[in-house]
Amino acid sequence: MESNVLAILAIGIVSIFGLWILFYLIPVGLWFTALLSGVKISLVQLVFMRWRKVPPQLIVRSMISAIKAGLSVNRDELEAHFLAGGHVLSVVNALISADKANIMLDFKTATAIDLAGRDVLEAVQMSVNPKVIDTPPVTAVAKDGIQLISKARVTVRANIKQLVGGAGEETVLARVGEGVVSSIGSATSHKTVLENPDSISRLVLGKGLDSGTAFEILSIDIADIDIGKNIGAVLQMDQANADKNIAQAKAEERRAMAVALEQEMIAKAQEARAMVIQAEAEIPKAMAEAFRSGNLGIMDYYKFKNIDADTHMRESISGTSRTKSKGKGDQNAPK
Repeated sequence: MESNVLAILAIGIVSIFGLWILFYLIPVGLWFTALLSGVKISLVQLVFMRWRKVPPQLIVRSMISAIKAGLSVNRDELEAHFLAGGHVLSVVNALISADKANIMLDFKTATAIDLAGRDVLEAVQMSVNPKVIDTPPVTAVAKDGIQLISKARVTVRANIKQLVGGAGEETVLARVGEGVVSSIGSATSHKTVLENPDSISRLVLGKGLDSGTAFEILSIDIADIDIGKNIGAVLQMDQANADKNIAQAKAEERRAMAVALEQEMIAKAQEARAMVIQAEAEIPKAMAEAFRSGNLGIMDYYKFKNIDADTHMRESISGTSRTKSKGKGDQNAPK
């Protein structure tokens, strides 16, 4: 009796396990749902999806959504896109949104955008609802040297045809910043820019900054402009300081050259003085030699000494006379 109960229990467990495996491999419920939704797919195809590691529920749900929206999709293409690493449901939802918004988007383009790493559904939504991008503060200097700091708001719409291979938001922001800098830099005065900030928008829009990007620029609005530093005055001060330093360096160079020349002249004078002293030291020797050789007599020597004494006396008298005349002049000078 107990063995029969155990046998029946084992058979029941095996039956339940077998039914679970059967319904897992053959998703009858999913097939019936697809049949009621108008999706033509067989049980064999669902089983083959299991074997190909493709989730049947994802493919069937995507096909149901597309057919209910009036679109025609191919099951093999959906499986191929999933096996390539794409987001099947996102692509189908993007196709549905594009069809409702009258945007030309085919399955091949949508899968290419998805495999390129972009969110195709977000791109379609951005085509319907444009996106506003705030630029970081852009600093530029007008011709009068005044620095201006501006912020812009760029309204863009996704360009479906350029999403594959087109530049992103960073390129658009960089081009807009470059255009703002060019527009402010070409202005004669910063007051002109402050009076007409829309001139920046017109100039930037006229340059076709959205060329080669995944977006279409609808408008560029200057949100804020602030006055920064007087760059022109700062540059002039820096230039003046640089010129002053150069002039000081040249003056120091000339002074050093003059000092060197003076030292050279002093050295030459000292050398000449040494040569004179050396020559004067040779005079007594020459006189002694002249006495010994008989070329100079005692009377000639006395005449030489008398002439030398007269010379010193005249120099002393002339010096005393200059001193007296200078003293008289000082006394006669007005007080």
